[in-house]
Amino acid sequence: MLGFIKKGLNKTKEALKSVVGSEKKEKLPKDLIEEALLEADMDYDLVEKIINRLPEEVTKEKLKKELAWVFSVPKNDIEINDKPFTFLIIGVNGAGKTTTIAKLAHKFKSEGKSVILGAADTFRAAAIEQLTKWAEILDVPIVKTKQGHDPAAVTYDTIASAKAKGIDIAIIDTAGRLHNKVNLQNELKKIVNVAKKAYENAPHKIVLIIDGTQGSSAINQAKVFKEIVGVDGVIITKLDGTAKGGSIFTIGHELQLPILFVGVGEKPEDLVKFDKNEFIEGILEGLYD
Repeated sequence: MLGFIKKGLNKTKEALKSVVGSEKKEKLPKDLIEEALLEADMDYDLVEKIINRLPEEVTKEKLKKELAWVFSVPKNDIEINDKPFTFLIIGVNGAGKTTTIAKLAHKFKSEGKSVILGAADTFRAAAIEQLTKWAEILDVPIVKTKQGHDPAAVTYDTIASAKAKGIDIAIIDTAGRLHNKVNLQNELKKIVNVAKKAYENAPHKIVLIIDGTQGSSAINQAKVFKEIVGVDGVIITKLDGTAKGGSIFTIGHELQLPILFVGVGEKPEDLVKFDKNEFIEGILEGLYD
C-alpha cells in the first residue's frame, strides 16, 4: 500500500503543496484547504460540505476526521466463491480496460488461481491484439474472434471454456462506445444475458474502469454505465500520471460503489487494492507534512 501513496499520489501531493507550501505546519487556514482540495480536483459541492464543518484554523486530525466522514465508500473485498468466477470489465475506450484486465489476471494468477481472458471488445482490432499479447506474456488462455464479430458469442464461449477446463476465473473485455449510447446499451445488456445462459451466476462482478486522469469529469460516464447495466465496483487507472487524485473523493461519494483497485503504473503488478485510510493519509501528507 505504500506503493499506492508514493507512486499513485505523488503528483496530487505536489498539487496540494503548490497551494499550501512545503514547510511543516500544525494548522492550516480553512480557505487554504479549500483552495488546495479544489486544485486536486475534488468536486466543489463536496469541498463546501467539508469546509462548512471546519473551524477557521484546522489541524491535521480535524481534517482527517471530516475527510473520513464525507468519504463513505462501501467495502471492497472480493470473495472468489464460485467457479468460474466471471468479471465483466466495462468502461469507455482509452480508460485502460485492457491493461487493467492484464493486471487483474496477473494478480489472480500470482494467488494460485487459473485465469482465462475473453476478448469481447470486437469493435476494435487493436483491443483484440493487445489482449492477445497480454495473454501470451502472462501465459493464460484467451478466447477471441475477428473484429466485428458478436461480442456476446465471445462472452458465452469464454465462460463455457472456463467451465469445461475447470478454470477458476474468467475476465471479459467489452467495448465502450459512449458516443452511441443506444448501441452500447443493447450490446452490454445482451452480453450480460448471454453470460447468464453460459452460467446462471455469471457475471459475478461487473467492474467499471475509470481513467484517473479525467478526474471528476469521469463521473457522468460512470453514471451512464451504472444506469445501463449496473456496476458492482470501480477500478481507477493512471492515478500515478495525474494531479487529480482528489477526484477519488468525488467518485466514491457520488457513485457509492466500492473502489476495488487503483492502477499506479504500467507493469502487471501495478494494481493496488484501494484502502480508504491510506488514501486519506496520502492526501494529508500533501497538506501538512
